Amino acid sequence: MRNGSGDGTGTGGDGAGKAPHLDESVRRIGKAGRATLGSGMDTGRALRKLVLADLALARSALPRALVWCAVAIIFGASAWLLLMGAAIALLQALGLSWLASTSIAAVLSLACTALAGWRMWVYFDLGALHATRRQLTSLGVIDEDEDDDGDDASARKEAA
Repeated sequence: MRNGSGDGTGTGGDGAGKAPHLDESVRRIGKAGRATLGSGMDTGRALRKLVLADLALARSALPRALVWCAVAIIFGASAWLLLMGAAIALLQALGLSWLASTSIAAVLSLACTALAGWRMWVYFDLGALHATRRQLTSLGVIDEDEDDDGDDASARKEAA
C-alpha cells in the first residue's frame, strides 16, 4: 500500500515505482517553487487590494463621522447648558444667591471638564504605539532615547 496501488504487491501498474531522473526532479522542484512563489504573489496582491479598499472606506467614512461628532457635541453642549440653567434655577428656588448658584454650576462644569481632559490624555498616551516603537527600536529601525521611553512607561503605569 505504500505506492498507492492497493494490491499489496508493492508495484504500481502505472510505473510509479520508478524514481525520476535527477534533472526531472530538479525541474519538478523548480516548477513547484515557481507555483508557490506565484501563489504568494497572488496572495500579496489580494491583501494589497483589501488594504486599499479598507483605507478608501475609512477615508470616505471619516468626514461623515466628524460631521456626526460635531452634531453630537453641539446638542450635548446645548443640553448641558439647559441642565445647568435648570440646576441654577433649582438652587435659586432653594434659597441660594445667584452667585452661589452659578458658582456651583461652574465648579461642576470645571470638574467634568478636568475629568474628561485627564481621560483624554490617558487614552491619547495609550494610542502612542509605545510597544511598536519599542520593538522598532530594538530592531534598529528607529532610534529613540531610552529615557523618554522609560518615562512614558512609568507615566502609563501611574495613570492606569
